[in-house]
Amino acid sequence: MEDRQQDVRAHGRVTAGGLTTLREPAGRDTSESDSTVRRVRLIVARCEVSYSGRLSAYLPESTRLLMLKSDGSVLVHADAGGYKPLNWMTPPTVVEHEAGRIVVRKRAGKSEDRLEIVLHEVLSDVEHEMGEAAALEKDGVERHLQEELAAQPHVLADGLRLDRREWPTDLGPVDLMCRDADDGWVAVEIKRVATIDAVEQLTRYLERIRLDPARAECRGILAAEQLKPQAVTLAHARGIDCVRVELAVLRGEREPELTLFAV
Repeated sequence: MEDRQQDVRAHGRVTAGGLTTLREPAGRDTSESDSTVRRVRLIVARCEVSYSGRLSAYLPESTRLLMLKSDGSVLVHADAGGYKPLNWMTPPTVVEHEAGRIVVRKRAGKSEDRLEIVLHEVLSDVEHEMGEAAALEKDGVERHLQEELAAQPHVLADGLRLDRREWPTDLGPVDLMCRDADDGWVAVEIKRVATIDAVEQLTRYLERIRLDPARAECRGILAAEQLKPQAVTLAHARGIDCVRVELAVLRGEREPELTLFAV
């Protein structure tokens, strides 16, 4: 037992209340790690989850998968419901580990979002080193759309010009970063089919880009061959423009269809 306790301390972990936790200073911002080692922590536990902030939500006690990523993201999954988490918090966050409890905090303007996870029984708690993430390599239609729109960004908006392809953020690269006719910044995300998930993705990118005061007014454009109506509704509610594009038209293989209304 003594050897095991020494081994646990050596790896910066303590066990309390049935939960094996990382020994971290309280209130540490885990989205800005000092280490270059990228780790993801996966916990399967019977837990209850409370969220407070712009709204309130509560998940009663049940068995769930908790994912804590090195960039500060925290996701709560159930076995049902597909790939979407039941609740989540995007970086930058502060993750506090206590006996039988994980508290995730994030500033949201003048208020604070708070995700509190109470662990009743931990069934599994493991960490994995992920290494450096390889960049996404797009194939097929999306890759070709990106190439064509990079060459002629003005089809998305009058006066739009390319600044850089694959603009990096700590959540992944934005397809195109452009400047508009007024020299303002515009982030462009390109999809074959634009769904609500695409809107959420671009929203996260914009949140990260706007942290830089020089790009605080950056706006977004979602370009796709097919735009789902729900995605368009959500995008417009978030101030994101939607533009339908066609690869054949961009390549000059056929003329664009005449329409009475723009999306």
